[in-house]
Amino acid sequence: MDKILRIDMGAEGGPKMQEESLGEYAGLGGRAMTSSVVAKEVPPSCHPLGGENKLVIAPGLLSGTGAAMSGRLSVGCKGPLTGGIKEANSGGQPAQVLARLGYGAIILEGKPQGDDLYKVFINKDGVKIEGDNSLKMMTNYDLVTKMKGEYGDKITCISIGPAGEMKMQAASVACTDPEQRPSRHAGRGGVGAVMGAKGVKVIVLDDTGCKARPPKDLQKFRAANKIFVEGLSRHPVTGQALPAYGTNVLTNILNEAGAYPTSNFKVGQFAGAGKISGETIAELETKRG
Repeated sequence: MDKILRIDMGAEGGPKMQEESLGEYAGLGGRAMTSSVVAKEVPPSCHPLGGENKLVIAPGLLSGTGAAMSGRLSVGCKGPLTGGIKEANSGGQPAQVLARLGYGAIILEGKPQGDDLYKVFINKDGVKIEGDNSLKMMTNYDLVTKMKGEYGDKITCISIGPAGEMKMQAASVACTDPEQRPSRHAGRGGVGAVMGAKGVKVIVLDDTGCKARPPKDLQKFRAANKIFVEGLSRHPVTGQALPAYGTNVLTNILNEAGAYPTSNFKVGQFAGAGKISGETIAELETKRG
C-alpha cells in the first residue's frame, strides 16, 4: 500500500482523480489514516454534507497479507451526527482487495455540481469514474447484482443504499462479504450520508491479477502470526465466546462492568440485559431450530 487515490467530485467538468504517494501519512492505516486526514485537511467548522468535508476509506496496515484478523475497513469524515471526527469500520472483502490494489486510502472530496450519481471502478489497470443515474435509489443488494453483471463475478463493492443517497444521518456504507453480499456495514455516525453527499453510489474493486502483499521477512511474519492466532484461540472471549455467540456476548460482560449504555448513557447497567444477551439469543435459536 504505497499510494492514495484522491477523487475530487466537485471538479469543473466532472469528477477528477489523481494518485499520490502516502507522504506524511506513511505508516498509517485504518482509523489512524482516516482520522489523521480528516484532522489535517477538513475545516472543523465545515458542514458535514458540504464540499469541504472529505470521506476517507482506508484498509488496516496488515490488510492484503495473510495476517489473521486483518480485514477491517475504516471509513472516516466529519460526522453528520456528532460534528466531530468520525470513524466507522466494517468487515468483508474491500480492505483486503483495496490493499492488494496498492491503495492506503481513497479520499472523496468536493461536492458534485448537479444531482448526477457516480460509480467508481478500480482494478490493476487504473481507475474509471462514470455517471450512472440508473443506479438511483437502488438497494445495496440490487446494486451489487447489477455491478456483477457489468464487471464480472470477481468484484468487491463499497456502496450506499437509498438512505445514503437521501443523506439520512444514520446511513451506513455497505461492504460485500466473501459471498458478495453487501452484508457488512460501516454503520456508525452517518458516514453513508457523506458518501451520498459526494454523489458516489458505489466503488467497485477488482484485484484480478494482483498478488498478496509480501512481508519483508516471511519466516518472522509467519511466526508472529502463529503466536497471534494461538493467543486469539486460547482467549475465552475471542476463542470461545465470540465464535459461539457473536458480538452480542458482550452484553452481559459490559452490563456486569457497568458500561452498558442505558437511558441515553445516564446509567451503565440495564436490568433486562440478560434477556437480550448473546447466550439467551443462541439458546432461543437452538430451541426454534
